[in-house]
Amino acid sequence: MASKRYKKLLENIKKVNAEPIEKLLPEIKKNCTTKFDESVDLSLQINNKQKKSEVNIRTVVNLPGGTGKNIKVAVVCEDSKAEEAKNAGADIVGSDEFVEEIKSGKLNFEKLICTPGMMIKLSKLGKVLGPKGLMPNPKLGSVSENIKDAVTNAKSGQVEIRNDKDGNIGVSIGKKSFHDDQLLKNYHAVLDALEKEKSNNTFKGDLIKNVFATSSMGVSFKIKLGKAI
Repeated sequence: MASKRYKKLLENIKKVNAEPIEKLLPEIKKNCTTKFDESVDLSLQINNKQKKSEVNIRTVVNLPGGTGKNIKVAVVCEDSKAEEAKNAGADIVGSDEFVEEIKSGKLNFEKLICTPGMMIKLSKLGKVLGPKGLMPNPKLGSVSENIKDAVTNAKSGQVEIRNDKDGNIGVSIGKKSFHDDQLLKNYHAVLDALEKEKSNNTFKGDLIKNVFATSSMGVSFKIKLGKAI
């Protein structure tokens, strides 16, 4: 059952039509009536059904305005690269012993990065890492010889964009406390990444059907796109 707070929010937005995100951000922030710093989230619906196959999008985007979150990053690498990983800001660094900890189910991190040489050991842990979405992937930049860049990206504002079987993508573009310019830069970075994915695939028609924005505990607003993607 909806709370009194939420019902009041619904009453306040009855006359709000689909608008460009620049016009909707003040309304979204106005709906952040809880005591914590709510996140601003996008929900995108894509045309994932094609004549010959379904569309599977999985990529990463570096949000220029950051995420407002402190991501705990772990690195599996050779001993010779351990210092580089630590200096880049990795929270956990290890090699064979760390792999054994992961194998036992000890997953006290949110992002896992590894070097190509160590990937063969992690590849055997698909049943442990896969369901949590933690398996490193070269396409996503989490399997790399350049540990410094991989860790820096993960800590500074890199997020994954991935659609589910129904064609839905959910991604946070920041917090209520962010300046509007930060949120707008992050929003456009997400759309640019999707446009790039579309151009890299033989896709027919528009990729995005609808885009909605909401805060963690707020109501959903439909965004009017400036151009079709």
